[in-house]
Amino acid sequence: MNIRKTVARVAGAGAVATAALGLFSTGAANADAFVPLPGGTLVRTLSDGTVVTVTMTGESANINPSLGDTPLHRNAWVSGTATVHLDGTNATSGGKIFPGYVVGCQVAIDSANANGGPSVGASWDSSGNVTPQAGVTGGGGLTLGPGQATSFYILDRELPDDFGQDAHKNYNPFTSGDGSVNWSDSTIGLNGCGGYAQARSFINVEVDTPNVTAWVTLWGQPFSIG
Repeated sequence: MNIRKTVARVAGAGAVATAALGLFSTGAANADAFVPLPGGTLVRTLSDGTVVTVTMTGESANINPSLGDTPLHRNAWVSGTATVHLDGTNATSGGKIFPGYVVGCQVAIDSANANGGPSVGASWDSSGNVTPQAGVTGGGGLTLGPGQATSFYILDRELPDDFGQDAHKNYNPFTSGDGSVNWSDSTIGLNGCGGYAQARSFINVEVDTPNVTAWVTLWGQPFSIG
């Protein structure tokens, strides 16, 4: 069985992040800022010929740059929809969709401007791309210092396990070649960051066919959270 991981990024990474920074100037520090985000589409062909299309639509962030009236607190409510479609001989196969976010404090999390490595819950490759480690269970209470970044999956699906006990899953499974998941006003709460902070969505998709298991990652556009 071949295992391959593919990562893609949405073009124009600086446009919205720069525009959002302007909303946090003097006089607007306590105002919420709604930031529409472009989402994106990624198409990849796996080694067995399966064509994977991952799309993110309706992505946005509503940002409060100074929760609690201190420069060390930020809060954002994020929304979006992810869909997956498979084509080819093995198009009836399924997989799992893992939506999440990377958050950084004084770390440029767009691939072209990685300045130093984050030390919490994420890693950089040689090209400056963030690889999600998603060890954080949720984004409601992140604590980061300068030069740190972390990643987390936003889903928390409570399902019974094989023994009837409650289990929590951070993915949405799909079958028959099509799947989707949406989130609305999920919270990113950041504490302890005295400098600028950014966030960026990602959609990890695991595809399982009779011949290959592959990971495909679609990145969203970075945006400022103050």
